[in-house]
Amino acid sequence: MAHELSSHLGAQSRNEQHRSRLVISLVLVGGYFVVELVAGLITGSLALLSDAGHMLTDVLGLLMALAAIHLAVRVPSSPQQTFGLYRVEILAALGNGLLLFGVGIYILIEASRRLMDPPAVASGPMLVVALAGLAVNLFSYFLLHSSAKENLSIKGAHLEVLADAIGSLGVIMAALVLETTGWRYIDPIVGIGIGLWILPRTYRLVSKAFRILVQAAPPEIDAGQLQSELCALEGVCGVHDLHLWTLASGMEVASAHIQVYREADAPAVMQQAQELLRSKYRLVHCTLQLEGEGQRCLGCSW
Repeated sequence: MAHELSSHLGAQSRNEQHRSRLVISLVLVGGYFVVELVAGLITGSLALLSDAGHMLTDVLGLLMALAAIHLAVRVPSSPQQTFGLYRVEILAALGNGLLLFGVGIYILIEASRRLMDPPAVASGPMLVVALAGLAVNLFSYFLLHSSAKENLSIKGAHLEVLADAIGSLGVIMAALVLETTGWRYIDPIVGIGIGLWILPRTYRLVSKAFRILVQAAPPEIDAGQLQSELCALEGVCGVHDLHLWTLASGMEVASAHIQVYREADAPAVMQQAQELLRSKYRLVHCTLQLEGEGQRCLGCSW
């Protein structure tokens, strides 16, 4: 009981830290999104407007991550919510990734159009705004770095902030080229670069969230090898209906039916199986069902 209370308090403390970091980042990034949007419209820079669009997804990502943390720690309002609201984090990450994917596609289309007839851009104000935007993004990136290791929705926002920092570097480069050479094509070219920078990272985030939602086995665990190792335990004659999935970030779950020989020591088999899952595969939340040799398992068709 004391251990469970300590774990619960520790989780609450971590969530409070995550929440405070997200709020600070949200205020900074949200405020600067408005600055960058207005500056992009005034200067006529697609690179700056693209970076502002990316910063808007940062704002939405931070909001969704904040909402996910708030909902995850709430007590389920219905006894039917047997897993609580942990999956809200994954839904937030998926929605965030899809939105960012749309922004990336829009940037590529608009940049391609502007390559045909690049407009004039005020490079001086563009450079000042991009430098300030880079500072905001770097601060937010380092602020969220430790939290991103523990939470997928925060990781999504963290990746967006990093990508936006790279975008700000591109805008700075474009402004310097415009200021020194007047070559207008650099602005849409940098816009295309920002779009191409966004899309692969978005794909990885969406893929990970989708993998969790379809309850695929964690990629770092070889399900076939795990089943073989369970079968090799002393007293075990077979393993079936092995299921591995991820509930939320850092919460891997397993279930299996283990058949044991008639003369086997069932409690010892259970202890060996749990120790294998815990020590080698870091699977703490496991549901194991022991069955006798030759026992017919009903209802195990999937």
